[in-house]
Amino acid sequence: MNQATDGNPENSVPWTEQLRRGGQAALAEAFMDHRGRLRRMVHLRMDRRVAGRVDPSDVLQETYLDASRQLDQYLAGPPMSLFLWLRFLTGQRLMAIHRQHLGAQKRDARQEIALHRGAMPEADSLSLSCGLLGGLTSPSMAAIRVEMQVRLQELVDSLDPLDREILALRHYEELTNQEAAEELGITPAAASKRYIRALERLRAAMGRMPGFLSEEG
Repeated sequence: MNQATDGNPENSVPWTEQLRRGGQAALAEAFMDHRGRLRRMVHLRMDRRVAGRVDPSDVLQETYLDASRQLDQYLAGPPMSLFLWLRFLTGQRLMAIHRQHLGAQKRDARQEIALHRGAMPEADSLSLSCGLLGGLTSPSMAAIRVEMQVRLQELVDSLDPLDREILALRHYEELTNQEAAEELGITPAAASKRYIRALERLRAAMGRMPGFLSEEG
């Protein structure tokens, strides 16, 4: 794996400089470096009516082709870090796939969230609740996991859209606080406060459910 990843102050050669030097070959290496997080995003934001028809790998392949075609334009004046640019292209590709497969069914505004950089497919509450459940429950509770997941999904759906989004960005997609702040168009301090507040609200609601949290939680 290449050591020149975005957001690492120890990078001796940033990805943008490597792209200028290596062109398409460097882009291929960079895309592989970020592929894991991009795949998590696809799993979280792909509409479940489409998930049975489209493989996440195909989405990422199309995104890579989009990035390859737009590389020179990006390097002429990078508007964001390489990872956030690839993530933006992935979101645009997902929206195009949703329109292709769902047409007018996808016009429901609740299916998209307006972010600092434009619209993005909304995080799927089922996937998000499953991710949160894995981190917030004891393995001994496996027998009642399905019931817990349903109740947690209801909690996630009840959150303010931006609170739900910051949880998706930080907890599930594993964006750094700086990256999440850039995506939401707010300061890192505000992003951190919002994430902590959203997590505390979720924990408080879960804490009122008997047996939901482990004693250590």
